[in-house]
Amino acid sequence: MSRDPLFKLSEAGLFCPRGAFYVDPWGAVSTAVITHAHADHAVKGSRRYFTAEPGRRVLWSRMGQHAKIEPLAFGQSVDLNGVKVSLHPAGHILGSAQVRAEYKGEVWVISGDYKVAPDATCAAFEPVRCHTFVTESTFAQPIFQWEPQQATFAKIHDWWRSNQALNRASFLYSYALGKSQRLLAGVDPSIGPIFVHRDIETVNELYRQSGVTLPKTRVPNAGMTIEEWGHSLILQPPSARWAQGFPHLGHFASAFVSGWMMLPQGSQSRRVQEGFPLSDHADHKELLSAITATGAERIMVTHGYIDEFVIELKSLGFDAVPMRTPRCRKPPRVTEQPAVV
Repeated sequence: MSRDPLFKLSEAGLFCPRGAFYVDPWGAVSTAVITHAHADHAVKGSRRYFTAEPGRRVLWSRMGQHAKIEPLAFGQSVDLNGVKVSLHPAGHILGSAQVRAEYKGEVWVISGDYKVAPDATCAAFEPVRCHTFVTESTFAQPIFQWEPQQATFAKIHDWWRSNQALNRASFLYSYALGKSQRLLAGVDPSIGPIFVHRDIETVNELYRQSGVTLPKTRVPNAGMTIEEWGHSLILQPPSARWAQGFPHLGHFASAFVSGWMMLPQGSQSRRVQEGFPLSDHADHKELLSAITATGAERIMVTHGYIDEFVIELKSLGFDAVPMRTPRCRKPPRVTEQPAVV
């Protein structure tokens, strides 16, 4: 292995000096390798972007029509100033990738955000062997243990049907990119009509153009009837509050879909009546299993419960160190045990 680390933190983000490229920079740079198109990982203004081919449409829509985006098939490598770079499925959202970088036999993998649960809207996570693994720690606490997603979808279906029996619309809050499409791919459209916020529908079209099958969806303003209202599932991003704009149509129920719903008072903190813990990130056990599968000699922990996870990994015999960036926010304090699910 080389004397100097292959990557280092700089003012613009995680930088590979030998390869002269950045991974998910938080500013405009010459060459950016992007793990996925969420706003905290992809920023406008760079001269050149590399991304996984399945996510190129989504990234292009966010970076602008003049962005120079060079898509790579999963497993395809490119030589960046002598550093061999390839992208491998992260299972987070459509086109999400882990970045593998190799130089003189030393291999680093920057995972970005990842999950190991199956998802019909994106390629499944694949462990990549390496010497140094950079992992997120968004849900790296024992309280976060996801139930099988089929069980979560069954609960959403039951909730939707119970609302129909009371003739009230079912408002489901979910993130516009990734989570909403996963929900749409998993819910049963035979239960009733499905409406989505225009921002979600914009992403839906990008997914459909990329070959992902989603059920028929409509924007509520496009001819929703009073009869449909009481039977509808309506997806909207957390920033929207459509229900307040339709008081003339009748009663509604609200729910939020997020891994944070595992926390005590999770739904109350979002001011909704129900919470469904479905996440596009790995839970605590999945993080540990994914890290073990890499065979990495060093684990760098970022984005989440950094200090707590570093301590745990060290107790398990890993060489773990924190990697803090300006994007690392302090996560909610965990003080109680999870509910049995």
